[in-house]
Amino acid sequence: MKPDYLYGTDYHVFQEEGMYHFNSDTEFLGHFMRIRPTDHVLDAGCAGGALLLYAARFSPASLTGIDLFPEVIGTAEKNMAYNDVQASFAVSRLQDYAGGPFDVLVCNPPYFATGKESLKNENRYLKAARHEEYLTCPELVFHLNRLMKQDGRIFIVYLASRLRELLAEAEKNGLVPVRMRFAHPSASKPARSVCLELRRDSRAEFTVESPVMLNDRSTYQQKG
Repeated sequence: MKPDYLYGTDYHVFQEEGMYHFNSDTEFLGHFMRIRPTDHVLDAGCAGGALLLYAARFSPASLTGIDLFPEVIGTAEKNMAYNDVQASFAVSRLQDYAGGPFDVLVCNPPYFATGKESLKNENRYLKAARHEEYLTCPELVFHLNRLMKQDGRIFIVYLASRLRELLAEAEKNGLVPVRMRFAHPSASKPARSVCLELRRDSRAEFTVESPVMLNDRSTYQQKG
């Protein structure tokens, strides 16, 4: 199996058949996140480790990934070793994880509601990655907040059609958006997904950044 190039990095990722593969949302969030060299970073639902590799571009103090399945963690460990990146891993639900607290939490969560039975995939890896059976929106926000340092940041990608729900849960947990960026399939189509940076500091300035066009990778790059 040949590794796939992770766009905008020097890294390559092995992607096991039948497991969740990185996609445009992964790339979108990978280019949206901003990480400092002093940050301790957690990827909640790390899959094969693509977001950890995006984070590794910033040379943070530490990288940690959690996921539900030992075999998924095994793939992530393989990818870190292949790219000579140091990271720690744990097999755990986000709801049960007791590490941290962390300066930065990144997450590309399952965001199809469980009521959409027709969208469910029988493959347990893909079902866990795409559907809220294992992790609902309220649980997601509560536990990301629980694992974050007081002055930490959360970077998350979500369905644009569910943005109102995500922001309502953030407010319940004392979190506010400080940056937002939408991704559109093309310039003529509505936003499909949205990246948010959430913090606890309500005094922080709020910025809506220029949109990404998923049919034009050059728009992923941050300006300035």
